Amino acid sequence: MKSRNLYLAVLAIGVFSMSSCKTSKSEEVKEGAAAVVTVIQAPNIVGVAAGNENFSTLVAAVKAANLVETLSSVGPFTVFAPTNTAFAKLPEGTVASLLEPANKGALTSILTHHVVAGKFDAAAVVAAINANEGTFAITTVQGGTLVASLNGENVILTDENGNVATVVIADVAASNGLIHAIDHVVMPK
Repeated sequence: MKSRNLYLAVLAIGVFSMSSCKTSKSEEVKEGAAAVVTVIQAPNIVGVAAGNENFSTLVAAVKAANLVETLSSVGPFTVFAPTNTAFAKLPEGTVASLLEPANKGALTSILTHHVVAGKFDAAAVVAAINANEGTFAITTVQGGTLVASLNGENVILTDENGNVATVVIADVAASNGLIHAIDHVVMPK
């Protein structure tokens, strides 16, 4: 009964406090009126990437592959996002070639090879690696496999071609998932 009385007391204080508040439009909030709560939501994966200059190449590629709508959908997704520096490590002319409309299929395949269905924070990835004798196979939405392992405390990803990328920033929150920045582009088979 004490907890019910405490709840009612807190509720009464909240209603009393609201009755003396003003909204941003300087309108009085009537006693007993429902409070209007504004929820500020984090941007989606595309919005987070677009808001960071280190992902400008990735954002240009997502636009060229017409994946903006997909990566803006509900998800959740986990994106292993190559930084601009990662894209710059590709052979000269590769990025420019991939951004051409004729290469949209190849670009889409590469980008979706960096996306995993579901929300996997760094702690979950490390736990999965440790629970599976040091490696954890991750199926991408492209259908390929990335193998996660640890190099010291760093999570590394190895693609089916033997290319390796290190997670350099983990757990960047978005409204529809997470982004883990990586230092190399991983490629599908």
